[in-house]
Amino acid sequence: MAPATLDAQGRRGGGRQPEFADNVPYDGRLTFARIRYTMPDFGGFRGRDLPWSHDYPRGERHFTKIVSEITSARVRTMQSNILTLDDPQLGKYPIAYMAEAGFWVPNEAETLGMRHYLTKGGFMVFDDFAGDAWRNFEAQMRKVLPDLRPIELTVDHPIFDSFYRIKSLDYYHPYYRMKSVFYGYFEGNDPKKRMLAIVNYNNDLSEYWEFSDQGMFPLDMSNESYKLGVNYIVYALTR
Repeated sequence: MAPATLDAQGRRGGGRQPEFADNVPYDGRLTFARIRYTMPDFGGFRGRDLPWSHDYPRGERHFTKIVSEITSARVRTMQSNILTLDDPQLGKYPIAYMAEAGFWVPNEAETLGMRHYLTKGGFMVFDDFAGDAWRNFEAQMRKVLPDLRPIELTVDHPIFDSFYRIKSLDYYHPYYRMKSVFYGYFEGNDPKKRMLAIVNYNNDLSEYWEFSDQGMFPLDMSNESYKLGVNYIVYALTR
């Protein structure tokens, strides 16, 4: 878990927790749905930081503004909602986002809730985790979808041509400089069937989104991260 721990402690203001706005009622507009989860105590780390909240709220605010400006989707831009995997309202949101899956350990209700969400048409974006955090992520996904396995994606998959044509998957984590790898979970483990989830391993798209107005990263890296996110949205809504 070292990469995940370094990520959370080294970049997030010393464990400072953001202020969370109340959820707003679903009104038919595309709303960024962030998944909240509890986590075990990793050597006293619990309580000082909330990995599921990383890049909130600036990341999703910047991203949804881009989606609203360049697509025809009706998007709620200044408000995102935070839901648990066992929340009965989750099914109203076609796309959900989870940060730092290396810390995610769902209970039975959350496991069943996520399975229901994904198999009934929901689409999950896993982001902001790297290195050894993969072990926990894959272990938890085996509980959620025991018959499915992550399949590495190549640039010719339709998700990389759903809005922008992504010509290369040569992406890197913004801090660790690890080469990014993209995985999909598919019905029947068949890449030609519906994708239930996409995994941005060794990457952190929302970090690029959050700081895209501050010059923290090269402009081309931020732009490419927005392009990927937009493609995910369009793919999930039109597949």
